[in-house]
Amino acid sequence: MPSAGKWLLLSAMVGVVSGVGAIAFQTLVQLFQHICLGYGAGFPVREAVADYSPFSEPETTLSPWRLLAVLASGGFAAGWLAWKFAPEASGHGTDAAIDAFHNKRGEIRLLTPIIKTVASAITLGTGGSAGREGPIAQIGAGFGSCLATWFHLSARDRRILLAAGMGAGVGAIFRAPLAGALFAGEILYRDAELEAEVIMPAAVASTIAYSVFCFSLPPAYRFVPLFGDDVQYDFSTPLELIPYALLALVLVGAGALYIRTFYWTHHLFDRTRLPTYAKSAIGALLAGLVGLGTYFLGGLDPELLAVLGGGYGALQTAFSDPGSIAIGTLLVVAFVKMLTTSLTISSGGSGGVFGPSMVIGGCLGGATGKLLGVVWPQVVTQPAAFAVVGMAGFFAGCARAPFSTILMVTEMTGSYRLLLPAMWVSTLCFLLMRRWTLYDKQVATRLESPAHRGDFIVDVLEGMLVEDVYRKRDKRLILVHEGTSLNEIVHLLAETSQRYFPVVDQDEKLLGIFSAEDVRSYLYNDAIWEIANARDVMTLNVKTVTPEEDLNTALTRFTELNIDELPVVAADDSQCIQGVLRRKETIAAYNRKRLEHKLVD
Repeated sequence: MPSAGKWLLLSAMVGVVSGVGAIAFQTLVQLFQHICLGYGAGFPVREAVADYSPFSEPETTLSPWRLLAVLASGGFAAGWLAWKFAPEASGHGTDAAIDAFHNKRGEIRLLTPIIKTVASAITLGTGGSAGREGPIAQIGAGFGSCLATWFHLSARDRRILLAAGMGAGVGAIFRAPLAGALFAGEILYRDAELEAEVIMPAAVASTIAYSVFCFSLPPAYRFVPLFGDDVQYDFSTPLELIPYALLALVLVGAGALYIRTFYWTHHLFDRTRLPTYAKSAIGALLAGLVGLGTYFLGGLDPELLAVLGGGYGALQTAFSDPGSIAIGTLLVVAFVKMLTTSLTISSGGSGGVFGPSMVIGGCLGGATGKLLGVVWPQVVTQPAAFAVVGMAGFFAGCARAPFSTILMVTEMTGSYRLLLPAMWVSTLCFLLMRRWTLYDKQVATRLESPAHRGDFIVDVLEGMLVEDVYRKRDKRLILVHEGTSLNEIVHLLAETSQRYFPVVDQDEKLLGIFSAEDVRSYLYNDAIWEIANARDVMTLNVKTVTPEEDLNTALTRFTELNIDELPVVAADDSQCIQGVLRRKETIAAYNRKRLEHKLVD
């Protein structure tokens, strides 16, 4: 099958399964929410306007004690499933997919996405503060990996399909197919790096997954942005870049606090000697106590309940009816959401960090916009626009994925009018948050990825010449005349540490070469020491390099005969010896160059 046809078919298959997986996951989450949160605890489930649910919300009153019981039970069940069947399914699944790409040849067990689907649906459906991107990313990635294994594809192909599945799942469930495709290539690295070869397969898979997912919805909800069509704000003057830069500084400080809180909580639970299911139950219970405490201390404001569950309802209000939500409420939701998310996921619960990050960034942006609107009303005329830009900037910095995040936010809100400020804030956050990342398994660049280590050895060596490394001919390089007796050669070996000896004629033209190991086969019989000479010992199969050839060519010739030294000859005369190139010097030169790359980065 031609390569283009192969990738089109495989990517389409990944897209179909990712779309179906997104439907199944979304339905399962909504079913658990309807039963456990709606009927079980009277918790009002508020989502984005286009987040269709086939289940009607029951008219019940919130019961704090039943909500705590539901949260603890959900944490226990999700943690037990992961502990019993797939430990890698706990936590935020995107990190597990990234780890499989870099360190596990793209291999994910078939059981992992199945357990991840159920465990995450339980976590989200019982009020855990988590997002949907992690589970759906791992579901799509898991199928892509398994598909490559079933067809006996190479590790490279398996990694590509894994990333394509990850992007397809995200593109479908967030109604952002273009962003999903770019997300697949960008989320793998901490620095400004892109896995370019996954973009096209991910684009095909994301398009199909998005279409499959949308066609499962009623006509009124199909191909509608997640937050609806009425989130329409404009960028009107370059002066707005100043308050947007202030917003970026707020997001950077909050992002650093969020990541530190998240991993501090993770380390705290990691040191606790309890089974995973016990930790996740305790984490969910603590998140519930924090959430309910916030709700009651905040005067029973229903917007404060966004610190539990998905929290998209508060964002929808910040976008569509910003006047009805106070600055204090937005700030409280943002900062308490950091803690409840950390308790839910870092304790072993199953869910993503994208959704909570959107809520945190959006609420911080909305609050900052309102404050700046009071201080500088002539410029900040649309404070709610800061909520949209805040979503993009916060996750771009925390996840080290600026471009896919910009596109995802614009696709989720259905407006590209804020593209310029979103790019401005996301870029600032990305640059200023270089020390922190939510995804611990990201590597800095392709150079640091075990998946590409062999590629970069070739790339770096091809950029270096033998001329820059080899030891030029001098008195220390011993050349052996073709008539030299074996007796002289044996005594010569005892007097030098040189291991390889070029054999030359009377004009010092290269004829052959022998090594100290070649001579050893003659040592048992000293009777032939005066009879045999260098011609008898040497090999005529001489591998040479010229000063103008690159080090990758040299390394290839080292490995052809498994030798450690190569004679360097003139480019216009293959018998004119210029010096010798040693394998260890070649590797040392590569390591120096690699260190230089690290220092520059």
